[in-house]
Parts: sequence; structure tokens; C-alpha cells
Amino acid sequence: MAKQKKPQRPKAQTPKGFRDYFGAEVAQRTDMLRTIAGVYHRYGFEALESAAVETVEALGKFLPDVDRPNEGVFAWQEEDENDNGDWLALRYDLTAPLARVFAQHRNDLPTPYRRFAMGPVWRNEKPGPGRFRQFYQCDADTVGSGNVAADAEICAMLADTLEAVGIDRGDYVVRINNRKVLNGVLEAVLAANTPNPNEPPVAYDDLGEWQANILRTIDKFDKVGEAGVRELLGKGRLDASGAYIDGVGLSDVEAEPVIAFLTSKGDDTTSTLANLEKAVGSSEIGLKGVAELQQMADLLAAGGYGPDRIVIDPSVVRGLGYYTGPVFEAELTFEIKDEKGRPRSFGSVAGGGRYDDLVKRFTGQEVPATGVSIGVDRLLAALHMKGRLSTDTTGPVVVTVMDRDRMADYQGIVSELRNAGIRAEVYLGNPKSFGNQLKYADQRNSPIAIIQGGDELAAGTLQVKDLILGAKLAETASQEEWSERPQQFEIPRADLVNRIKALLDEQSQ
Repeated sequence: MAKQKKPQRPKAQTPKGFRDYFGAEVAQRTDMLRTIAGVYHRYGFEALESAAVETVEALGKFLPDVDRPNEGVFAWQEEDENDNGDWLALRYDLTAPLARVFAQHRNDLPTPYRRFAMGPVWRNEKPGPGRFRQFYQCDADTVGSGNVAADAEICAMLADTLEAVGIDRGDYVVRINNRKVLNGVLEAVLAANTPNPNEPPVAYDDLGEWQANILRTIDKFDKVGEAGVRELLGKGRLDASGAYIDGVGLSDVEAEPVIAFLTSKGDDTTSTLANLEKAVGSSEIGLKGVAELQQMADLLAAGGYGPDRIVIDPSVVRGLGYYTGPVFEAELTFEIKDEKGRPRSFGSVAGGGRYDDLVKRFTGQEVPATGVSIGVDRLLAALHMKGRLSTDTTGPVVVTVMDRDRMADYQGIVSELRNAGIRAEVYLGNPKSFGNQLKYADQRNSPIAIIQGGDELAAGTLQVKDLILGAKLAETASQEEWSERPQQFEIPRADLVNRIKALLDEQSQ
């Protein structure tokens, strides 16, 4: 008879690209999201919790990586014989679900509809250092308003949010650009390419792969600089690895509007906008974009948001196939060290812009919309580096068990503490070793242990062990100090709540 194989145990490990979050991390994220929600609520935005699952059809072709529409998501096909075999997917962001929600419920929602949403999103992409397949986002959007005042408001709210969670003014900047200006630059390139100056430039919507390559090259400005972009717009260049990258093939004259655009940031808003106006030339759409940036700058200045907080910056290029107007990005400017110890700035923690075409997929009618998304995990990492995560990680008061037959008495003690608003628990492990109970309390970061044996029960008292003081004394105090500041003392059972509250207050100070 063949020997039966033992059943193989599953591996106790998280799937690749995912991670677990424990108490302090969850508490810190919860506190930060509560703070952000408070700012959003103050601005008049309402909370929305949409489904974590959408149809792939509803998600559409608006993934951030537009070269891979409907890819990069966790999807499956329904097998219910009563449905049509729809493909479903976990949401990859919080904006695509908003478009579906507004289209579905638009007759019952106010217009403009101002909503914020917070929660996990999932992307089926190759994980890497600091890049997970599940992560949190925190969004705020205004749907139904084409007024650039809505875009300016989002930027102001973003600045206020960063300061509310603990990022000092001067440690961040919100940078603004406009996709219409980019379109104007493309038209200026085409005008330079047109053999007959009397012929009108090709409209942006008619551009093909040639112009798409120009946009991709613009997006590399931060990495390769002006000289690198010139090479990529022309014949090409060698990258850091020595590989040759083919260029777009523009002449110097054709490339000039792009270079003028990328280098148009001046010493102040006025000079930047003047430079952008020159870069777009006579392009109507480009000039409209510059005018919108001017209007946003005026609105923000009127609200007290100067260039120390929000600035016009042509280098901001986001979601080239996604946004239709103003785009913005929040960058943390303080210095950190990379894995090789080299100084660098922390980088972007939030971004967004105007996306007037997203709801149109459902309704057939253009519905203007603008919004921002905060990368929760990156912002938490930044706050950790700045030492701004002050979430209280103190554990519960632990009621120890001296006699397992008296669990009802211990439950009465812990219930009295909880009813008074004090976090508390009874030790539920094996009570045989009192040392293990105190070790458990230390692992829980408990501030106090309560002890009641037979003698204390007969006397109507409790022993209170100050675990916070005990840890400090063990590190710093002499034996004389132990007697002067007792770590453990006796209190009347009837004074339980008042004495524990007083001790917790003393510890917190």
C-alpha cells in the first residue's frame, strides 16, 4: 500500500506586491485621513464610498498608463448563468468610479457635485521597492463645473491639507500647469512644420503618433534636462546605460516651441505667463490655457495663496491622455537621502487636474470635472521622516488574573473602566505565570497593570502597577528613587476609576 503524502501546508506569506498593516500604522493612517476629511468637509465636500468592484467596461480606457487600456487591473469574468458574463475588476483609482456614480445618480445629485473619497485601490502591476499592488488614495473632486475657480479651490484645499497634517509651509509647493498650453505648443510645432504658412495648423485632435512622441519627450524633461530633450526631439541620444534612443526627428526650428515651453518658468508669475504666451504663439487653445492660468493665479492670490505655497510651473506634465485643462501636483521639497546616501528632495505626494471627458463616456454629454488625489502611503512616509506622526500608541490597561475562578470579578473591574471611557482588557492567556502576564502587558505597550489577589479582595483594595514609570526607572533611576517614587501602590477598590484616570493623566504629561 502506497504511503499517503501529508497534505501540503499553505505558506504563511503575503502575496507578492501586498503587505500587512499593524496597529500603530493603521492608527496613524486613520488619524491622518480624519484630519484630511476635516479639511475637505470645511470646504463643503461630502463623503462618498463607492463600490470596490466596477465593470471593466465602466473603468474604460482611462487607466493612468494609457498605452495599456484595460490592463493592469485585477479582473475576472462573472459565471452566473443569469447574467451576461460581464468582466469585473477591482477599482484602480477613485476617479473612474466617481464618473460612473455621477452618471448613474446625476438626477438625484446636486450640480456641481463636490465629493471626497478615501480607500484602497488595486493595480495589477509589477511590484517594486515601495511600489505595492494595493495602496490607499484620498481624493476630492468637483463634478459639473467648468469654472477654473473650481480648479483653484482644489489647489488651495490641497495646500491647506498638507499643512493640516503636519507639512510646514516651505516644505511643500503646489505646482500648476494647463494641458491647453501643451496643446498650443503642439500647434506651434505644427505651424513651424507647415510648408505653406498660409495653411492653418492641424487641429490637436487630429494629431497622430508623431505628436504623441513629442508629449512623451516633454514628460522626460525632469529626468534628462533641456539638453536631453533637445536630443530626443531631434535625432536621439545615448541614455545612461549606453543604449541609443531614437529621437522624434524635429528640426531645431520645429523643436523651439517645445524648448521655449519647458524653459518658460520665470522669477514670478507675470514673467512665467508672458513666456508661455510666447511659446504658444498664435495658438487659440494655447492662449486660452495661459488665460486660465492667469485667472487661477489671481483667484489664489486673492485667497492669500502666494508663490511660497502655489506656483505656476510649466514642467508639470500629468496624464497626457487624461487631463483636458489645468493640472497640478504637490511636491514636498525637503531633503532626504536615497539608498546610496545621496541627498534628494522627497518628491510628489499628490496630483490631479481637470478631466472634462470622463463622465461623457456614460452620458454622451461633456460634464466638466476637476479633482486631486493624495498618495496616502507616500504622505505617511513623509510625515514619518519629518517626525510628525504623533499618534498615541499606548495600549490598554491590563487587568491581571490571580485566580482563574474569579474571572467574573476581573470582568467587573474591566467593565467599570471601559464604561468610564478607559481602554482596558482582562488577560485571557494562561494565568499560571504572573511574569508572562506582565510580559504581555509590555508587548501591548500597556500603561498600567491592575492586580487583585485574595488578600486585596479581602481588604477591598487593588494593586496598581505603573508600567510607564517602571520602564523609565529601570533605565535611569537609582535604588533610592525606587522607594521615593513607587512603581506599584495600593488603592481602594471603590476609587478605581478616579485613581486610574489621574494616573493616566499624569503619564500623558
